Amino acid sequence: MKMARRLSGYLKPYWRSLVGATACAGVVALLTASYAWMVKPIIDEIFIKNRWDLLVWIIPAIIGVGIAKGGFNYGRSYLMRYVGNRAIAALRKDLFQKLIRMPIGFFSHQRTGSLMSLIVNDAGMVQQVISTVIRDLFQQSLTMISLVGVLFYLNWWLALVAIVVVPFSYYPMSRIGKRIRRIAHSGQEKIAELTTLLEETLSGVRLIKAFGSESFEIDRFDRKNLEYFQKTMKTTRLSELVPGIMEGAGAIAAALIIGIGAYEVRMGRMTPGGFFSFLGASWLMYAPIRHLAATSTTVQQAIAAIDRIFWMLDQPSEQIQDQGKRLLEPVQREITFERLSFYYDGMDEAALREIDLTVKAGEVVALVGSSGSGKTTLMNLLLRFYDPTEGVIRIDGTDLRDVTLESLRKQIGLVAQETILFDDTVARNIAYGLGPVDPNRVIEAAQAAYAHEFIQRLPRGYDTMIGERGVRLSGGQRQRLAVARAILRDSPILILDEATSSLDSESEMYIQKALANLLKNRTTFVIAHRLSTVQNASRIVVIEQGRIVEMGRHQELLLQGGVYKKLYQLQFREQYAETG
Repeated sequence: MKMARRLSGYLKPYWRSLVGATACAGVVALLTASYAWMVKPIIDEIFIKNRWDLLVWIIPAIIGVGIAKGGFNYGRSYLMRYVGNRAIAALRKDLFQKLIRMPIGFFSHQRTGSLMSLIVNDAGMVQQVISTVIRDLFQQSLTMISLVGVLFYLNWWLALVAIVVVPFSYYPMSRIGKRIRRIAHSGQEKIAELTTLLEETLSGVRLIKAFGSESFEIDRFDRKNLEYFQKTMKTTRLSELVPGIMEGAGAIAAALIIGIGAYEVRMGRMTPGGFFSFLGASWLMYAPIRHLAATSTTVQQAIAAIDRIFWMLDQPSEQIQDQGKRLLEPVQREITFERLSFYYDGMDEAALREIDLTVKAGEVVALVGSSGSGKTTLMNLLLRFYDPTEGVIRIDGTDLRDVTLESLRKQIGLVAQETILFDDTVARNIAYGLGPVDPNRVIEAAQAAYAHEFIQRLPRGYDTMIGERGVRLSGGQRQRLAVARAILRDSPILILDEATSSLDSESEMYIQKALANLLKNRTTFVIAHRLSTVQNASRIVVIEQGRIVEMGRHQELLLQGGVYKKLYQLQFREQYAETG
């Protein structure tokens, strides 16, 4: 019932359509019952009493009822599908909003395919319930009630006999329904696993082909597909028991009706027309009962999907967890990291330990160290992807936890090693997140990023679609678009996370020129693997095992002969070996 109340919230805005669908269903139910009612005068009056003149209105009445029933049936189906589609569109919107606003830590514990399955498969199951099941629930229930009314009108005693078997079929059906719900929940998990596998395979198709792993991936998919098939068949075996149970109950009821009804006719307490009218009404009544029983299995499957959907909607979003109230002004003086420590969830070892660092406005600070030392984690804390376990980060003396996430992140631009581009035009990728932007500003940003020349050579220039993740561009071209995006965003704080580590020499030259334009008048953090790219930084901060172990300019750190010098000499030897 709690689920039903929550789900009804998505239906309330369309209550007029629901009322219209219910009215149409009521008319269809009455028209269906009228078929059974007309059997009595047809037999008693026309065939037994030879009142053939009644055919003048009986035949048009049958035709009229059929046409009217078809029209109202169409109205019922259309209105319910409209309500279902609109409600699920709103539900999918809420799901997507919730997902996009979840903290970064949430995604490290969830599979992408499972989250995709929530919006596509689970929501699709709920859509089927709203559009089809609820539609049939109204229709079949009202039809059954109308026909029961006809039964009691014709013979109340025989009507009790007709419906007495229904309660006895409820117990086995309820037991089956509970088992179906449990299996369906597991089945939804299996389809989520299948979606995850599919997403991983398609995103990694180049690696799969390069390693010749097509057969391995086919076998892996086949195993997951078989697991989902087995869960589906368990549900099918149980759900197909329902029609058999209802068929048996209907047969028992029919036998009782025929036996008792024949006796009633023989004793003169019921006319032949009344009996056949009753028999027709009871036969028509068991059709919606069987339909409702079958519908219950679909509902049980949908409950598993609704469980997962509402679990997702009940998760605390990043905005709910954020307690910041103030708007952050652009940095004027300094950014300070005070006694900063951080543990990832479930990890016993700290990713950062007692970090103390002050960065002046306009300063370029390079963060260097071996992989996993904590460089990117420190920047994730600055962006408030996570909050410190201990300590505090301040901008101009203001604790970042006291400001709104939106105002903080507007102050920070990011150029990462893995360039994130979307299947859209070049211009819209550069202007991402900024809304409508003057095309001239987009061109100026591209020129400053040394991207304008190659963009002009594209088939449609700035209106060229670049494909999923920018697949139609080279690595250097994608990175220059990311720099152009950061230039256009014009944030006072800039994070460069391994921005040139995976580029060839020519591409790196263009990027370095573009970055020189980007760094002007900004407070910049440079996470670098290639130490040759940070020699001109205002300061170099060396981080090892989550601690700051050295700090200074390039030459100063070389003279100290510590960790930085060892890293520099190691890279120098590697580069020397590569060049031969």
